[in-house]
Order: sequence, then structure tokens, then C-alpha cells
Amino acid sequence: MRNLAILTFLTLDGVMQAPSSPDEDPAGGFAYGGWARTCWDEVMEQVMEEAMAAPYELLLGRKTYETFAAHFSTLGDDNPVACKLNKATKYVITSTLSSLQWKNSECVTGDIATEVSRLKKQDGPLLQVHGSWRLIQALLSHGLIDEYRLWIFPVLVGSGKRLFDQGVVPTNLDLVKTGATPSGALMSIYKRNRVLSK
Repeated sequence: MRNLAILTFLTLDGVMQAPSSPDEDPAGGFAYGGWARTCWDEVMEQVMEEAMAAPYELLLGRKTYETFAAHFSTLGDDNPVACKLNKATKYVITSTLSSLQWKNSECVTGDIATEVSRLKKQDGPLLQVHGSWRLIQALLSHGLIDEYRLWIFPVLVGSGKRLFDQGVVPTNLDLVKTGATPSGALMSIYKRNRVLSK
């Protein structure tokens, strides 16, 4: 049995859409892509130390997979982020892709809750979800997230895809670690404690 963690970049008002570049995800007319750039380098140092140092495998939605594959598969091992992502096993939740070109990638089809529960029951390292908004919404609604690794950036955008956008299973969390970058981004790592009863 292994745990599943989400690694998510957020604005202070809870938006996780398109942190890294203007053309990353313009869905819904989102005009503020790239909002994380002012703190990006400092946050990535923390991410490498806190979330990518230990062994892990990735669980990705199709759109995030395609974005990551197009970028990281072209970079060599001299790029530390690309090196980690290229070597990791990547499970891709998809109903449209039948073959995956990025090395160490596997298609996962069928019911998300069933398939993710199956992956969690396997032996292996931590499963991490990067980005993948639609997938995270499904994981939240089924109570499948064991750990929340959140980086909150000092920016407000007003609208966009929010991390806690749809129904979630009410849950108590324990704060495991917190930190800040000189430019004002906050890191908060939480582990699931117990489901709240009514």
C-alpha cells in the first residue's frame, strides 16, 4: 500500500490554473497564465528538496501529461527537474490516448476511483499528482488524496480553476511542514488525518 500526494501551485485566492506560462491553459478565457513566475526559481528549489528528492511515481491527467511530455522529454539529465520526471514511471489517466511517447509512461483507463485505488494498493514509491486539475477534482470527491503539498504564491487573479472547486470529502488534515521563500511564496504540506463525521 502506498500514499498519493498532490503537488499544487496556487494563487492566494486558490487558483491553480496555468502557473508557469501564458499559453499553458487558457481554458475559459483565463488571461493570467504565468502568474507564478516572480517566485518560480525559489519555489522550484523547495519543490526539488521537499517533494522530488525521494523516489516517486507520477499520476497525471491527459492535458498535464501532454504539456509535461512536450517540454521535459526534450531536456537532458543536466536539467534536474527533467531528469527526475523523465526517469519516473508515469501513469496517465486518459480515455483518448492509446499510446504514449514519453518514456516510462502507461495509459490508465476505466473508472478513476477504481484504477487509482488499484495503483495505491500496489507496492512502490509515493504516487504524486502534478497539475492535473480535472483529475484532482475526481480524487478529492472520492477521498483518495493522502497528502497535500501546496505552494501558495503572493498573487490574486480573481478567477480560474480552483483547487477546491467541487465537492470534497470533509477531512481533518495535519500540518507536517511549512516554509516560505524570500519572495513570499508559502509552502504547506498536510497529511490526511481522518474524515469528518456529521
